[in-house]
Amino acid sequence: MQIRVAQRKRGGPITHRGVFMALNSTKPSFLHRVVGTHQTSMEENGRGTCKDDSSLVFAINSQRFELRNLDDPSITLLQFLRSQTSFKSPKLSCGEGGCGACVVLLSKYDPELDKVEDFTVSSCLTLLCSLNGCSITTSEGLGNSKTGFHNIHKRFAGFHASQCGFCTPGMCMSFYGALVNAEKAVDDRLSKLTAVEAEKAIASNLCRCTGYRPIADACKSFAGDIDMEDLGINTFWKKGDSVQNKMSILPLYSPGDGVCDFPEFLKGQGKGGSLSSWIAPGNVKELQSLMKGIDHGDETRVKLVVGNTGVGYYKEEKDGCVERYIDLRYVPELKIIKKDETGIKLGAAVTISTAIKALKKESDEIYQKIAAHMEKVATSFVRNSGSIGGNLVMAQRKHFPSDIATILLAAGSYVEVLTAEINEKLTLEVFLERAPMGSKDVLVSIEVPKWKASQIGSRLAFDTYRASPRPLGNALAHLNAAFMAEISETSEGSVMSSCRLAFGAYGTKHAIRVKNAEEFLAGKKVTPAVVYETIGLVKSTVVSDEGASNPEYRSSLAVGFLFNFLSSFMADPFKGNASNGWLNGHSTAPDEDSEATQKSCHDGKSSLLLSSGKQVFQASKENRPVGEAIGKTGAALQASGEAVYVDDIPSPPNCLYGALVCSTKPLARVKDIGFKSNPLPDGVAALISYKDIPKDGENVGSKTMFESESLFADELTRCAGERLAFVVADSQKHADSAANLVVVDYDTESLEPPILTVEEAVKRSSFFHTPPFLQPKPVGDITRGMAEAEHRLINAEMKLESQYYFYMETQTALAIPDEDNCMVVYSSTQCPEYSCAAIAQCLGLPQHNVRVITRRVGGGFGGKAFKSLPVATACALAAHVLRRPVRTYVSRKTDMIMAGGRHPMKITYSVGFKSNGKITALKLDVLINAGISLDVSPIIPIHLVGALKKYDFGALAFDIKLCKTNHSSKSAMRAPGEVQGSFIADSVMEQVASTLSLDVDSVKTVNLHSHDSLKLFYDGICGEPHEYTLISIWDRVARSSSFNERREMVEKFNRCNLWSKRGISRVPIVFEAGGMATPGKVSILSDGSIVVEVGGIELGQGLWTKVKQMAAFCLSSTKCEDSLLERVRVIQADSLSLIQGGITAGSTKSESSCEAIRLCCNLLVERLVPLMEKLQKETGSVRWEMLISQAYMTSVNLSASSYYVPDFATTRYLNYGAAVSEASLSRSRVLHTKLVEVNLLTGETTILRSDLVYDCGQSLNPAVDMGQIEGAFVQGIGFFMLEEYKTNSEGLVTADSTWRYKVPTIDTIPKQFNVEILSSGHHQNRVLSSKASGEPPLLLASSVHCATRAAIKDARKQLHTWGGLDGSHAMFNLAAPATMPVVKELCGLDSVESYLKWRMNHK
Repeated sequence: MQIRVAQRKRGGPITHRGVFMALNSTKPSFLHRVVGTHQTSMEENGRGTCKDDSSLVFAINSQRFELRNLDDPSITLLQFLRSQTSFKSPKLSCGEGGCGACVVLLSKYDPELDKVEDFTVSSCLTLLCSLNGCSITTSEGLGNSKTGFHNIHKRFAGFHASQCGFCTPGMCMSFYGALVNAEKAVDDRLSKLTAVEAEKAIASNLCRCTGYRPIADACKSFAGDIDMEDLGINTFWKKGDSVQNKMSILPLYSPGDGVCDFPEFLKGQGKGGSLSSWIAPGNVKELQSLMKGIDHGDETRVKLVVGNTGVGYYKEEKDGCVERYIDLRYVPELKIIKKDETGIKLGAAVTISTAIKALKKESDEIYQKIAAHMEKVATSFVRNSGSIGGNLVMAQRKHFPSDIATILLAAGSYVEVLTAEINEKLTLEVFLERAPMGSKDVLVSIEVPKWKASQIGSRLAFDTYRASPRPLGNALAHLNAAFMAEISETSEGSVMSSCRLAFGAYGTKHAIRVKNAEEFLAGKKVTPAVVYETIGLVKSTVVSDEGASNPEYRSSLAVGFLFNFLSSFMADPFKGNASNGWLNGHSTAPDEDSEATQKSCHDGKSSLLLSSGKQVFQASKENRPVGEAIGKTGAALQASGEAVYVDDIPSPPNCLYGALVCSTKPLARVKDIGFKSNPLPDGVAALISYKDIPKDGENVGSKTMFESESLFADELTRCAGERLAFVVADSQKHADSAANLVVVDYDTESLEPPILTVEEAVKRSSFFHTPPFLQPKPVGDITRGMAEAEHRLINAEMKLESQYYFYMETQTALAIPDEDNCMVVYSSTQCPEYSCAAIAQCLGLPQHNVRVITRRVGGGFGGKAFKSLPVATACALAAHVLRRPVRTYVSRKTDMIMAGGRHPMKITYSVGFKSNGKITALKLDVLINAGISLDVSPIIPIHLVGALKKYDFGALAFDIKLCKTNHSSKSAMRAPGEVQGSFIADSVMEQVASTLSLDVDSVKTVNLHSHDSLKLFYDGICGEPHEYTLISIWDRVARSSSFNERREMVEKFNRCNLWSKRGISRVPIVFEAGGMATPGKVSILSDGSIVVEVGGIELGQGLWTKVKQMAAFCLSSTKCEDSLLERVRVIQADSLSLIQGGITAGSTKSESSCEAIRLCCNLLVERLVPLMEKLQKETGSVRWEMLISQAYMTSVNLSASSYYVPDFATTRYLNYGAAVSEASLSRSRVLHTKLVEVNLLTGETTILRSDLVYDCGQSLNPAVDMGQIEGAFVQGIGFFMLEEYKTNSEGLVTADSTWRYKVPTIDTIPKQFNVEILSSGHHQNRVLSSKASGEPPLLLASSVHCATRAAIKDARKQLHTWGGLDGSHAMFNLAAPATMPVVKELCGLDSVESYLKWRMNHK
């Protein structure tokens, strides 16, 4: 392909670089260079268009690009941006349109309307060939460090809305897309965008670091209706500033800034462009002709396309099998939007977003509700390019679980299908039931009729439903439904004249109507008995196919949705008020249905805003700038996309790309690995395996302090997900595609069955050994404690599952061979030192031949520690063997398959306790699934017990086993072991309280430590009595959250509401922490600028920021009249420049790095002070530049190194915190312009409010620590409530995409999120009295789980009243994660039937 680039200065004429980018081996091979004509085409056409129809012309950030002869039409915009341009802000994270990291703004010009349409798209799905005549804007195009940052960038930085920064450019573009589509500005600082719209603008984007609250604040700061007092901590104003002052300080918003002005040179460009592999027919006849011309057998090589969003789900279409695309976007018949008295007709190529807008313009309630439901389909940037017809075709042809098919089916829609010469008009129902569409068939249009009541006195009712892990979409539904009914009102009640009942996405081929239920309802009065009979018909029809997940839950959803719909037509409507007498035994006072009580029952209903909150802290002024809430270093660079991550580094000449091949078997011999095809697949250079390791090297991919792990399996693979080989090709696309084509010949004959459960590991005595120094010690006399107990629970069980890191940047590395048999490796790692050692050992080289460099990491959470090493080592091995640079960016699927994640556990415990809930003894047996290799698993037991001991158990004993299984090895993940231990302790409290019928909060309170018991359980690290702040925190969080008052309100709410329940819970945490040995180096250059190197890696936790503050503070001891903060630069980690860097983990690397820098600065100050005193005597005041200039002239050594080694005995300390969370087993949602609280029929949990109080000691930077606290808490919500890291029967991860693994989004965080950082006293053994903040707050998220349990408990009590629950309603185990199916099952899968039976028996 030939590329031509011209650059236009903003607001000026087009200027030409006058060059073609000559493509050499540094570029991926999908670009084919040709010698062409028309090199002066732009000059020939005054409007800058290309006369040659065989080219694509588009603009990126006002630069003109012209492409010719594109060999591979499946190349995406993201691949082009990242490999052929300097614009790196769009990031590859999922490759599925599910995360938002790659979002860009796409602008199209309509010459007929003389109008530009701007919308966001996923560049990872958008085909390059589809962009003819389009203008693309990336985050660099909004603004940058050279031309000036855009105010979105400034506000994201100022509101502390960027941590690791990998997601931030995509966030900025998603929000910018909403801004440019908003109406005219209210004034020059606020837009017409509302606060609700501002939040929803980024509701489809994922962030793993921040917890979303600061991102929401940054976006809401642009809203025209925002109250400035509601915005959180930022760098723009101080507490107490007036609203006017805040407005004046906030960076100016200029809606007419010209950033995305559509380039004039594109306005004459043809619509579709034309390449041999990309054809854009102009009408149906041309389309028919093209379809006829497709030869038999070539159908799979030709694809009809609109937005190409289907490849996000059906990834096999990405593998280059398509040779020709037919673009349907310019066929008028497929783009039609026609409205008349009969209904609305939508062309099949109309995008989902356009369809939503068209439907919203209609006053018809059915259209409004269809549009509202469509807004929950996929993500906004997928809806902007994906077509309504494409969605239906996937549902018909591939059985995609479509929401659109279901709601249009209920609405009685029709479709028009073009088959050969025939145009067919079919009902949607017939269309879905037919055999899959042929490859030459085309869906032309969809008609949604306008319904009217058939008789006077009747009315139409229509509603839609979906149950999914996320309320605002970006998640497939467990089940969706839509119902239409014509109701006649009579003196005896509502009569169902007719109805349409549609259900879909429940694990079957397509959406269906339940016609037997429709027929049964016709003509009947809607009564409980009729509803009960109807439900039976629905349950017998809506049955998932064999193998579908959660079939009983899905059946229950179908029942619940239908019950919800029909209940409003009953003669005695199901309002759920206690006054109706339906909750027998729950209403204790006759006047509880008074207006005041009803008001209190509904107080606290979620507002339309997704999030709000308060941040409380006290900034220290003692050690300025340490202790100040300054912004994160590089945040604006991260927002603009200029911050360089490993995959942003330009590829060196002759660079190759790699993709890992992983085992799909848990235990098997590997007889052969290779490709079926001959010759090799396109672009493949080599297939690297253990056989390619140099003779002096070893098969080592990872090294920990405990053992080494193999780089590749040899003759035997021992777990699914184990690395088998490394495909190397001329592009990442070719490498990834080729890896999918690798064929592995397995043999399991005569091998023992794999060990896939901890129970099987126990049977076969398959364990790892824990070193004695890491074995936790019991506390007290367990036998005596049990003897003192008045009650006992024996052998209670619980299980905890795994969790995936979901860093936004997957594993990545670049290895470059250097002179003298050396290797330079750029790796996204938390431990360059260990990477260096592993690579050197694998290649058989001394470590001084291997240099590992890490500038920043796009999220780690422990997953970029030892799990990053094999990726870097594989690149280094391939580079060593081939003597060419080799890089890789691991696909999300491969990353998820081999990551391992958090340790799953099975816990069996016996507990003894008094009648008041005071525990006297706890004995645990814990089986930890460590996977196939040791990694860092030996640290898990001591971490687990450390967090478990947060309560005074009297006596504590345990037997903890590390089970060796044929699963991928588990590794450290944020708060490894501690999160499980803290949860186990709270679960024990819950069960004790349930056994005694006591309030669980009182049981927790009576078991909190005194300082004396704390000394017993945390011998040597508990500190002085005044340092034990947990008791005061416990009381403080109760006061600040109005805990006791809200408990009463929750009780009232639960009495007043039949199908919604709330719970509230308070939990404490105790977390052990301590410093880490860390090197540091500070150098002062001749101009006075300061360079800092530390062993810690910037992961987004603000390490660089705190280090800068520390350096500026310590060097200010020279008493110069200058602020030194802006003079300090922290540079990337280099394993040969600063040795013994260790690992960045455990929450204390920032503190330790600061202390290492403090030691360095003290040395420098010591050297500079004599000179300073001399200069002061001579000149009086001394500026920093003068001091440093004189120091250079007098040969003062201005570089200092240190190695901070903490004293383990004195620097270990305890972190304390507490949280109160209120959860609702309901979801408040916006439906049809009014707030509705959905009943408890789905198992959905809404976190109404969370209040945290956390002891940070003397915070080094409250803004950074606040971000760590909020982000950790939300990641904990994922572990406890959402994230299922599932595997199949052979241990292979099946939750391998954003479709199947759901991390929290902005619509799943607490609606009110309040955090207070407690500034506790000074302590000489901590770094400036600071405490860790990165991991401990994650443990507080168990408050959400406990609150959910409380709500379930009340629901089960109600169910027991209805006779729908056998046994105790109070004793149950709530699994973690407490997903919707789990919660619903505990609340009763047959709760509706139980209720109806009870109602019919209590008329």
